[in-house]
Amino acid sequence: MAAVAIHQFAQCITCHAWSPDHSMVAFCPNNNEVHIYKLVREKWEKLHVLYKHDQIVSAIDWSLRSNKIVTASHDRNSYVWNQEGSEWVPTLVILRLNRAALCVQWSPKENKFAVGSGAKTVCICYYEEENNWWVSKLIRKKHNSSVTSVAWHPNNILIATTSTDGKCRVFSTFIKGVDARATGISSSNDAKFGEQIVQLDLSSTWTFGVKWSPSGNTLAYAGHNSMIYFVDDVGPSPSAQSVAFRDLPLRDVLFVSDRMAIGVGFDCNPMVFAADERGIWSFVRFLDERKIAPSSSKYSSQFSEAFGKLYGQPKHGMNNDTHDSSRHRGGAHENCITCIVPMITAGDTVAKRFSTSGLDGKIVTWELDNVTDALR
Repeated sequence: MAAVAIHQFAQCITCHAWSPDHSMVAFCPNNNEVHIYKLVREKWEKLHVLYKHDQIVSAIDWSLRSNKIVTASHDRNSYVWNQEGSEWVPTLVILRLNRAALCVQWSPKENKFAVGSGAKTVCICYYEEENNWWVSKLIRKKHNSSVTSVAWHPNNILIATTSTDGKCRVFSTFIKGVDARATGISSSNDAKFGEQIVQLDLSSTWTFGVKWSPSGNTLAYAGHNSMIYFVDDVGPSPSAQSVAFRDLPLRDVLFVSDRMAIGVGFDCNPMVFAADERGIWSFVRFLDERKIAPSSSKYSSQFSEAFGKLYGQPKHGMNNDTHDSSRHRGGAHENCITCIVPMITAGDTVAKRFSTSGLDGKIVTWELDNVTDALR
């Protein structure tokens, strides 16, 4: 499968998010602004520029039901933007951070959102109508380093985090007066706010891009050691699998379905991972690859290419006679992919469309007519 649309919006894009009907896209062009574009007569037109942050906007999420945008920035602040007429109006969020806000995500019910930070904390934010602001409760003292990503479980209570301390953790975020106690589910839903459900010590390196599968039965995250981890039965006795690959590390992960995931990162090309009938996960192929994967005899060439990219040598101009032509990767992205976003509507369980953005300033849209297309 190849990319269905490639748009060059800026020199570099930090993060992006789509409106509920996918007619508009919001992204940060690697500065303190958020640009909103709309597709008009097959051309993208800039509609709004959101000015409020003082430093780089590190994360954006656009809610599916309430049409609200939440942004997080290195300036230690977060804002919720509501569309009033033709303008986007920011609402203050009380985060109480002394380090950069690094990631943000709305909860499934959109009554809360989570902000991960360089202050080793996770802020769970909810709205106080009487004061017209968003307040936060902090999950403290569990992380030993920066929180790089957060992901909500479909039950709206559990949240998973990754950190540069190499751990993946799952916490309860139950807030009295905001959440209702669920019945007939896991006992972890009865945990108090901030209680740690499980800590996964599978990686010895930085970890990124944690995601839950649509059913919430599987958790996946990436390590900076070119490995991706899949965890089933998250709880006191989780079942974990580690999948190693020879390419550069991943930065973000997306579940297309319960048995297929897409990983993106420093290799500039989405990678497909799938589980077989026994539940064993493995790397399948590059999404934008046109030729077969390399044989092991070409590993030295692959190793040289990886070092070339890490140390700033031109990706497509290496003077190496032994370079394997099968390593040429499609070309939709030309630099590290930092963000992958599903293009779904409320209630969807399979992400047939998704988009990626990266340091090359492109937003690329991908489409699956059938989930099995990615396996071919």
